[in-house]
Amino acid sequence: MAYEAKDYSNILGMEGFSNTLLNNHFALYQGYVANTNKLLDSLGNMLSEGQTATPEFAELKRRLGWEFNGMRLHEYYFENLGGRGDIDVKSGLAKKLAEDFGSYEAWEKDFRSTGAMRGVGWAVLYQDSASGKLVNFWINEHDTGHPAGCKPILIMDVFEHAYMTDYGIKRPDYIEAFFKNINWQVADKRLG
Repeated sequence: MAYEAKDYSNILGMEGFSNTLLNNHFALYQGYVANTNKLLDSLGNMLSEGQTATPEFAELKRRLGWEFNGMRLHEYYFENLGGRGDIDVKSGLAKKLAEDFGSYEAWEKDFRSTGAMRGVGWAVLYQDSASGKLVNFWINEHDTGHPAGCKPILIMDVFEHAYMTDYGIKRPDYIEAFFKNINWQVADKRLG
């Protein structure tokens, strides 16, 4: 079964995100979906033809992590946008953020700081499946740096394509727009 690109046109018109930026971002995401499907098809063919001990199989298998995670992280990202940015202080996520970080404000400062670090990648709030603890992580690449056994709760894309069309190199302005558009209900439902 092939993956299908999801329609995120419902977030067009968000304050702080031009439709040009979002449509370009959607096209990039659609490329990850298409490439994930191509790689899975190629790998399946190589498996059925007994070509698994080849350098080509190994490289395609390695590339699958990049394309698949690029697809999935963008889905999480688009899905946690489109809200009004204000967390419900009575929600399970707000209570858990306060418990694990001391306060919502301390968590937000840490998440914003994570997203503002030099480099390209992702700022991700994860929940450790073993302890239940919430932790902010910086992910350099789609396919490396993800903490084992952790569930993504809130994802912020900080590759240049996520903001340069609208903000140039002013990443803090993009982060501000991101926070104004978080759909906290989606993030809260991800909490285990």
